[in-house]
Amino acid sequence: MYAAGGVLAVHTERGTSIVPANRVAWTPAGCTHQHRAHGDTDMRIVFLAPSLARLVPDRPVVFLASALAREVLLALTGPRADAAAPGYSPSARARLHRVLVEELREAHEQPLHLPEPQDDRLRAIARILRETPADNSTLAEFGRTVGAGSRTLSRLLRAELGMTFYEWRTQLRVHHALVLLAEGHDTTRTAYACGWSNPSGFIAAFTDIIGTTPGRYRAGGG
Repeated sequence: MYAAGGVLAVHTERGTSIVPANRVAWTPAGCTHQHRAHGDTDMRIVFLAPSLARLVPDRPVVFLASALAREVLLALTGPRADAAAPGYSPSARARLHRVLVEELREAHEQPLHLPEPQDDRLRAIARILRETPADNSTLAEFGRTVGAGSRTLSRLLRAELGMTFYEWRTQLRVHHALVLLAEGHDTTRTAYACGWSNPSGFIAAFTDIIGTTPGRYRAGGG
């Protein structure tokens, strides 16, 4: 799956991945998943034959999309997400599929992945942060709400998600920021809505995780 415009959220049992225009998501056959589009999304979907699918991971993956991979995806899906690639013979389409797979095999995995916690107390905090990403409560303050100490919650975050609370909340906020930018909000409004005290801090965090500034991303230059 590839979002030529807008942003996709792909949900699996492992958690949620955000797929902006500089990423491509691969979901193997038989993997239960859901996806949701945010903003004016131009979603492209390409199916791989089993002989090619076995060359890419047998698990959901989000890759950094090369310029060539993006062009091949656009060529295979035509001018619209529901259109077949015009003017290509079956053999030409087969070659394009092989090029796409080779690009994915060489691509770096760059997941914008927010793993789903299993502990009920972490799940409760996750719900609060998804509903109000600007909430700046400390982990200790959240702990009083869910009935656990900050040390216990920190240990659970490390064990279940491999992250600190700061890293987890930053990832969640950047996920939310991608949705807001796709819906047309500007950088300043998005920064404050996601809990940053100033736009510069938001720009730095966003660029570190996404690989481009919010302004460039919003302008389609991701």
